[in-house]
Amino acid sequence: MSSTYLVFAVICVTILKELNQIVGEPYMDEPFHIPQAQAYCQGEYAKWDPKITTPPGLYIMSLLIKKVFLFKCTTPMLRLTTTLTLLGLPFALSGLLSYHKRERLRSIWTPSNEAVVLSMFPIAWFFGFLYYTEVPSLLTVALTVVAASQGNHWLAAFIGLLSCTFRQTNIVWVLYAYASSQLMMLRFKRLPKDETARLHDPPALNATPADTFQSILSFPKILPQILPAFIPYAVVLAAFGAFVIWNGGIVLGDKSNHIPTLHVPQVYYFAAFCTFFGWPILFSYQSGPVGLALDVWKRMFGGKIRSLVSVLIMTFMAYTVKNFTIHHPFLLSDNRHYTFYVWKRIFMAHPAAPYLLIPVYLASAWAWFLRVGGDQTLLQNLLLPVFVIPTLLPTPLLEPRYFLIPYVLLRSQASNVPGWSVVLEGLWYAAINAGTMYTFLYLPREGVGRFMW
Repeated sequence: MSSTYLVFAVICVTILKELNQIVGEPYMDEPFHIPQAQAYCQGEYAKWDPKITTPPGLYIMSLLIKKVFLFKCTTPMLRLTTTLTLLGLPFALSGLLSYHKRERLRSIWTPSNEAVVLSMFPIAWFFGFLYYTEVPSLLTVALTVVAASQGNHWLAAFIGLLSCTFRQTNIVWVLYAYASSQLMMLRFKRLPKDETARLHDPPALNATPADTFQSILSFPKILPQILPAFIPYAVVLAAFGAFVIWNGGIVLGDKSNHIPTLHVPQVYYFAAFCTFFGWPILFSYQSGPVGLALDVWKRMFGGKIRSLVSVLIMTFMAYTVKNFTIHHPFLLSDNRHYTFYVWKRIFMAHPAAPYLLIPVYLASAWAWFLRVGGDQTLLQNLLLPVFVIPTLLPTPLLEPRYFLIPYVLLRSQASNVPGWSVVLEGLWYAAINAGTMYTFLYLPREGVGRFMW
């Protein structure tokens, strides 16, 4: 066990103890989750709060822990459920990072320092102390990708099915795990020289738009190579389809406030979100931050054709910002969340503000494409955006928790991260975590409450 992980664990346990002493009563969404878990602990499995939108995976996990360790389902003990998953996160992320670096995992019992730092990611870390589904959901998704990367597809499908009991949208990440594993397999699979059934998938940074079309055209040739591995995931997909039919939709409860709505700018917010939190990783670009800025500029405006394409893209983005921006009533009414102030003081500061951010969104997307593309193929680079779109487009509410899993999956693709960058990333996360947790615990505002993500 690494000393870094032990420090991480001690801090987590200390924070949980302090939080339980100060915030003894359920807070924010906990008044829905905690009574529901306590009903399960009492054997009342037919009881269900219609305001809860997610499946009962979190409550079942707490019930199992209760039966094994004979815990009582009090608020502190239920919060311990999520903190235990936070403590398990570095082990899963070690496997995820090793997969993208194509390194052999040294030991499943010794998480890497980089994995410990990534487990400190502010959204995951904060909700690791409250009775929310975010961290168990992230943990099971990470384990699904790791199992798939090792060729254990039935195990990956099983863990993926478990992940869907925490959040229904994880079905997308189950399919991502399969697709990611197959792209990696095809990339390094040894084929005879006369083999024609090859996937066209050049290095990401050398690819052209024509390569994208050529990759699509070559895809049918390799179907026989990848279909057998899809069988376990097809079973999960069928089970999910049966659930949707039985439930009459994806959302389990409170359907009136969670109607899927086309929210195109949500993808733009995600790009900016990744850059805000992940700049220490972007700075570790092979040419440094200045080199990255120059390369982004070249991608956007390096010649007449690129400039024209960028202008057309930003024009389209402006159209979507104008016609598909959603001022969600939850976002506008609940001033206990940081997003309330981001929306009020940035997006609503001036009518032009949402449009002035468009070049930032596009530059952020290019920056991440360049950073993770140094050691990936074109399709590997494009895979995550393809799966991000169906998870974010239908979500009308600007909510940082929706960005958690895709951010961690994106960050894990960054290879050749030097030690100084990991240290800088850890310090950045620690500063944010200290600020948000101190504000939450010790600076509640009278008449408003405690601030949180």
